[in-house]
Amino acid sequence: MTTTTVMEVLKHQTQREIFPGEKSPLGATIRPDGVNFAVFSQHAHEVFLLLFDNVHDDPTDVIKLNRTDNVWHVFVKGIKAGHLYGYKANGDYNPGEGQRFNPYKLLMDPYAKAVSGKFKEQHNLIFPYDLNAQDKDLVMDQQDNASAAPKSIVIDDNFEWQGDKAPGIPMEQLIIYEVHVKGFTAHPSSGVKEPGTYLGFIEKIPHLKKLGINAVELMPVHEFFIRHELVEKGLSDYWGYNTIGFFAPESSYSTQKRLGCQVDEFKTLVRELHKAGIEVILDVVYNHTGEGNHLGPSLCFKGLDNSTYYSLVPNPDNPMEQARFYLNDTGCGNVFNVENQIVMGLVLDSLKYWVTQMHVDGFRFDLAGILARVKGHFSHSSAFFEAISGDPVLNKVKLIAEPWDLNSYHVGKFPQGWSEWNDKFRDTARRFLKGDRGQAGDMAKRLTGSADLYEGDDRKPYNSINFITCHDGFTLKDLFSYNEKHNEANHEANHDGHVENYSWNCGVEGNSRDDRIIRLRKQMVKNALSCLMFSAGTPMLLFGDEMMRTQKGNNNAYCQDNELGWLDWNNLKIYPDIFDFCIRSVQFRRTCPLLRRRRFFSGENKQGSPTPDISWFGRKLDAPRWNKPLLKTICYQLAGHEAPFIIGDYYLFFIFNMNHRAAVVHLPQFEGLKWYRLVDTSQRPGEDFRTYEKRRLLRRQDRHYCAGRTVNVLWAGV
Repeated sequence: MTTTTVMEVLKHQTQREIFPGEKSPLGATIRPDGVNFAVFSQHAHEVFLLLFDNVHDDPTDVIKLNRTDNVWHVFVKGIKAGHLYGYKANGDYNPGEGQRFNPYKLLMDPYAKAVSGKFKEQHNLIFPYDLNAQDKDLVMDQQDNASAAPKSIVIDDNFEWQGDKAPGIPMEQLIIYEVHVKGFTAHPSSGVKEPGTYLGFIEKIPHLKKLGINAVELMPVHEFFIRHELVEKGLSDYWGYNTIGFFAPESSYSTQKRLGCQVDEFKTLVRELHKAGIEVILDVVYNHTGEGNHLGPSLCFKGLDNSTYYSLVPNPDNPMEQARFYLNDTGCGNVFNVENQIVMGLVLDSLKYWVTQMHVDGFRFDLAGILARVKGHFSHSSAFFEAISGDPVLNKVKLIAEPWDLNSYHVGKFPQGWSEWNDKFRDTARRFLKGDRGQAGDMAKRLTGSADLYEGDDRKPYNSINFITCHDGFTLKDLFSYNEKHNEANHEANHDGHVENYSWNCGVEGNSRDDRIIRLRKQMVKNALSCLMFSAGTPMLLFGDEMMRTQKGNNNAYCQDNELGWLDWNNLKIYPDIFDFCIRSVQFRRTCPLLRRRRFFSGENKQGSPTPDISWFGRKLDAPRWNKPLLKTICYQLAGHEAPFIIGDYYLFFIFNMNHRAAVVHLPQFEGLKWYRLVDTSQRPGEDFRTYEKRRLLRRQDRHYCAGRTVNVLWAGV
């Protein structure tokens, strides 16, 4: 245990005009004649504000803060937007009791709206303990890092929004595109002026429009920490799931032409996406932070009030150390203690800031079950759920959960108003597409919105976020090019990443020059796109899948900030047929109300229709035998009414034949209507997807021939 007195390290020193200030709001708040600074710390003995003129200089001012309740505050006259600052906190350094105060370490403001750059490990400067000590984190480090650490930046919220309005797209109409801001344009082939940045992203909005995307789900854009052990290997925390600043846009995605420009540049991206009718959903990580476990750095929360911000557990080998270690239900070293009212308040303030000041349209919550705990267990009555449902700002935005964490699984269990990543759709679709036995019955549920998961709680089909690939795992091309993961580039001896991917290499592992293999892989990708876009629920497409992006078999590219993880835009020239098929699939979905239902199919006649809204068939119009393990062909019919380009009653007939053998499927007959082919993934480009206007009349009206491993969509109308 170490207790360092204020006078030993910190001394109040300033000639600026200062006043006690106010405890609310937290953060750096600009007033007409200065800035109010306020920061929370329940257990600190003293907190000091340090001001800087330049990033790498020593502080110009060290200002002792006033305390009201557990908030430390001061008003500094004459400070303006753009000024650099940080905090130092003095108190007990006693890791066994959960206290890790170190007055030598400059700390980021938890409410900082921008940071001057990345935290980097240099000579132990970002760690609160002596790395060379035998007792490691029990021994406080006494190297001052004020001049070396990144600084928080005072930010003015003013911005020319040009009348920006949220697109307000209903959930059932969304086509989500999960995308990494940097990886989208960092590759030289992107041809943008500012590759890998918010502004570079804007130049590719026409691509999203052409594809038919109306919502982007941005992988983490909160300021994140890059672990030094990855840097030493020549790698990076590329994905960004190591958040350290919940209000600050990631600085490395900006042009870095001036300090704090990331704020305006992010806002510019949102504004331009909105102009294009595209909503912005942020992938947010509130379940843990980048400070890691007991051997991690002290960047912000750990040095300001470790026992408040983190869920701590005792040392099983030493009963005297009741709070030395960190709960690790996230698998990332720590758990952000959202059950604490102060921490919950920070999360809610952060969410509201991104909605009100940054104009985002919704959030995807990483490991969301961690946030909704009561006494350590997931609960519908958690303070998190209640706070969001009762907040007039947050209860109007789109809320998407990753409904699991390291030790628990909650798919289908989130309350009304929440949508979820549906991994059952992912896994079942992968297994069905590759031809595994016994998947047809479950696949039928996934294609129709997963009513078994969501209907009982009065939720809707669109609450199921359907996906086959996402950032975590194989790309769509790799899903049909590799049987095994190939993560050697991560320098973890290929031990990282999922072992079971339900993938199929179509006969050859990796690249192939065999035209038959290439054709089959393209056909399988088209099958997957059809499965995704023709199913009830909200589809999510991984960036680059529309042009066969590959990670060369790496299913865990979290550390690959290079061409392995970036999108190679040359693929548009190599795979124009896949891009065209993807465009047509999205267009078909957007113009067909039957695929964007707000209600689950009932199997009953509705709105005067002579047939049920959905009918299931065997290949001979008999009842499907769902319990038959060898069943690999799913046939069903949807009954519709008026839609674009269609007048009167019409029917869609879907055939998902994942048997390697061809199938002859008998067709229902309707007086005055004829069957036309819209989709056949076995056909050559141009014939594989036809529009309503260019639909092809079937030669035989009573039955249809389906090649093996294909998706067919037929339309019956006048």
